Amino acid sequence: MRKWLPLIAVCLGAFMLLVDVTIVTVALPDMATSLHTTFADLQWVMDVYALALAALLLGAGSLADQIGRRKVYLAGLVLFAAASLACGLATGPAALIAFRGLQGVGGAAMFATTMALLSGAYQGRDRGIAFGVWGAVNGAAAAAGPILGGLLTEHLDWRWIFYVNLPVSVLAVVVTLRVVKESRNPEARGVDLPGLVTFTLSAGALTYALIRVGDNGWTSTTTLGLLALSAVSLLAFLLVQRSSSRPMLDLALFRSPAFVGIMIGGLLLSVAAFSYLVYTSLWLQSVLGLGPVAAGLALLPMSIVAFLVAGLAGRLLHGAPPRFTIGGGLLLIGAGALLQATLDAGSTWTALVLGLAVTGAGVGLATPAMASSAMAAVPQARAGMAGGALNTARQLGNALGIALLGAVFQAGLLDSLRTARTLPDPLRTADALTGGQAGAVIAQAAPEQRPAVGHLVHVAFASGLQDTFLVSGALGLAGGAAVLLLVRRPVAPARPPVTAPVGSAVAG
Repeated sequence: MRKWLPLIAVCLGAFMLLVDVTIVTVALPDMATSLHTTFADLQWVMDVYALALAALLLGAGSLADQIGRRKVYLAGLVLFAAASLACGLATGPAALIAFRGLQGVGGAAMFATTMALLSGAYQGRDRGIAFGVWGAVNGAAAAAGPILGGLLTEHLDWRWIFYVNLPVSVLAVVVTLRVVKESRNPEARGVDLPGLVTFTLSAGALTYALIRVGDNGWTSTTTLGLLALSAVSLLAFLLVQRSSSRPMLDLALFRSPAFVGIMIGGLLLSVAAFSYLVYTSLWLQSVLGLGPVAAGLALLPMSIVAFLVAGLAGRLLHGAPPRFTIGGGLLLIGAGALLQATLDAGSTWTALVLGLAVTGAGVGLATPAMASSAMAAVPQARAGMAGGALNTARQLGNALGIALLGAVFQAGLLDSLRTARTLPDPLRTADALTGGQAGAVIAQAAPEQRPAVGHLVHVAFASGLQDTFLVSGALGLAGGAAVLLLVRRPVAPARPPVTAPVGSAVAG
């Protein structure tokens, strides 16, 4: 049993940080009520965590290679625990968003080191078992997030979705200190700080522009300025990477069409499969009146099917060309989103089940092959960087997807309210509805108008969700087409993760 303690230590941290990607989803309406927050603030509670993970993964991996992977993992655990406590104690949306960002920083430090720590702790057959368990834990975290969040929110309080991290973090720190050995990369040459800053600025400006576009409009000075800042920062990042002797991301990787296709697929998979869950959860709880636990259970078909299909695909499709498993999976994800777009004002949660299941099948089919194919599509010396780049793309896709689909959802909802002309201030009503206040909007109407207002709320939410699902479906299909088009050559079987020189880069 003792030999598996390092695996337990690493899996505890990985489970925690991945659960926190989705655990917030079903708690958003309660957060909105408790903190009197806006739709944009709700988006940032989700977005800032994913954005911090995406922006800092490669940088954290480089730092860990230089100063020690166990040291960075422990620092990440401590920061994650402290930020979780601060999130639970937050009294306003600004504080909650700031501390969620710190959580993301700690999560990046943990996530960027897990593979390297396992690689150093196990050899041979034990290593294969360890990575299998690690992968299963990662998948289980996605499934457990909404359910665990629902249970804690409904039976305790939304703040407990953060407090629960504290005892887990303490246990992980104790076990790590006792059984995990330190390791470094003797050839590490430091952190690409200019690259890290410019990449973070570009991603942050783009995400903020998408979140605020509902209020500012696409042609406003603020939106155009933020988009320009993002573009200039991205150009600066590319120039820095091209001239740096120790780039955070070697641009030569993108000479491989297969790698480009897999990166596009990874980014669009996160957008098309997961980003709309924030708005689906709002509909389930605020409009349909489900509790947090019931809302979490309504989203479960995706996670269960993804888990089952991933296990079967790993066994039965191990030698299948990745263009078909990844591309086919993305096509299924797109089809699943389009199936969910059939809901209307009279729909219940059952309207989502088939689409969620099809999406889950696509996730389970595409995800297992994605990381190994990304590493196999580039020279062996860059395998670790390629795996880290893919994980960065997936987390960035989640952050940008929440912002983009949020703008689509809000526009569809507002358009429906304006078309109906039932309420005097459609914009204010839209802000209230997207903040989880559907019940309050209906209650504020005159008694004789409440049935009509209630019907309008259902119509408006259905309209916003339909647009969101349609965009998600189109992006999923586009991702599948990109993979099928670009991943033309057979990709060699992936090297074992331990061969990556940047051992702390995450490929899962």
